[in-house]
Amino acid sequence: MSKAIGIDLGTTYSAVSVLSETGQPQILLNQDGENLTPSVVFFQDFDGKDEPLVGIQAKNLAASSPEAVVQYVKRQMGNPNWKFDSPSDTVYTAEEISAIILKRLKEGAENALGDKVEDVVITVPAYFDDARRTATKHAGEIAGLNVLRVLNEPTAAALAYGISAEKNETVLVYDLGGGTFDVTLMKIKDGEFDVIATDGDRNLGGFDFDNALSMIIAEKMEEQGAEDIYTDEHFTALLREKSENTKRGLTTVEKTNVFLDYKGKSYKIPITRVEFEEATKSLMNRTEELLDDVVEESGMSWDEIDQVLLIGGSTRMPMVQRKLEEKIGKKIVYSINPDEAVAQGAAIQAALEIANKSESADVSETVRGLAEKLVVSDVTSQALGTLALSNGVKRNTIIIPKNSKVPNKYSEYFSTVVDNQQNVLVEVTQGDDEDPQFVTVIGESTIKLPGDWPAGTVLKVTYHYDVDQTVFVEVHDSDNHLLGTFEVERQANLDKSAVEVASRRIKDLTID
Repeated sequence: MSKAIGIDLGTTYSAVSVLSETGQPQILLNQDGENLTPSVVFFQDFDGKDEPLVGIQAKNLAASSPEAVVQYVKRQMGNPNWKFDSPSDTVYTAEEISAIILKRLKEGAENALGDKVEDVVITVPAYFDDARRTATKHAGEIAGLNVLRVLNEPTAAALAYGISAEKNETVLVYDLGGGTFDVTLMKIKDGEFDVIATDGDRNLGGFDFDNALSMIIAEKMEEQGAEDIYTDEHFTALLREKSENTKRGLTTVEKTNVFLDYKGKSYKIPITRVEFEEATKSLMNRTEELLDDVVEESGMSWDEIDQVLLIGGSTRMPMVQRKLEEKIGKKIVYSINPDEAVAQGAAIQAALEIANKSESADVSETVRGLAEKLVVSDVTSQALGTLALSNGVKRNTIIIPKNSKVPNKYSEYFSTVVDNQQNVLVEVTQGDDEDPQFVTVIGESTIKLPGDWPAGTVLKVTYHYDVDQTVFVEVHDSDNHLLGTFEVERQANLDKSAVEVASRRIKDLTID
């Protein structure tokens, strides 16, 4: 029986892990012998046919051939308007680019394990909405994987930390990755992982800190006479790479020099940690606002938090640890590896999924014992509602509030508007605002009515939300007779036939 793996599909770096028979998660080395794989794809064109490179080689070619490189695709998941045109004039969706990365990770895992890999748990930011979660699941399917579950990254990290059933703590997970930010508060008690509240920003991460540093470097180059820096695509890619390396350097030193050649002239740019922190103050303030929101929504105080888990490479920036220590009032230490913990937690969840579904002898007694002890209870990251008329004005009515437990079901009651109404349109929304223009309609369906009811007849609309935070809707009459059901067909995602076509195309690609 092949082993189930966990994949942290990151914005900038990805990792793969598996749970050993002794119940400990292990990171699997990739084809380059490394723990982490850059989430970068470089498209080689051989006689009009794409042969993508994934990982460190692709990252190294980003500055020299930016037009053939895709980075940060995680930020485009669930965006139906984003496309990438490869040098061979082939158009790829965000799901397909992610599938290429996942296929490479899958092949690396198979090499490391010496066995075929099919089952996987893939992690996503806790604040990913329905469309992005579904896009991630589709990417796994396109890559030839059986996606057992899409798991929130902070929950995965807490699993890696709290795998010992003896831990009884209230834990705050601060997850600042390459492209996204999440903060999650949970309680760990006797093997139960109970998420209390979560929040985040899917467009806030190390990438944004790198951009701020790029602007500092570019401004200093302009002071030394450089012109039209951002019109040069190749130099912009090089500048981004230098900025990322400089950010890493400023983690351990107070100041450094950046050396760049541009249009035949050499530049030496001094950068200090102080000016970097000043330039990114607004980004740190945004993380602080989200921290405060989560603690407030949980109804807890800072002194009730026992442990802070720092997840994501960007948490190594000294200002992150300093800010959190000011908040919590105690010293923070790295109790888990910020780059590997999410993949490790995904591996634990993958093994638990298999153990809970299979009576096979291939599941070790240790892993089966863990499956009996560990219970994960997560919450919704987004509110779900529907559009309805209120005093003649269309408003968004929340049915499942944000931070509700999953899986769950909630109901709300509505009324028909006119006599003999023939049908009712159920528009499923995502978001907290009452104003329809500030929420997203993620799916809809028209439910047929008997047609002889008077205006004001009561209807009950029920939303079912599963562990992957996907939605199933039921509509009943006042006597609880079922009028219609539908699963949300997400407007921003690929349909079944498109997933099948993409699967065949990616399967035929040679990926290095």
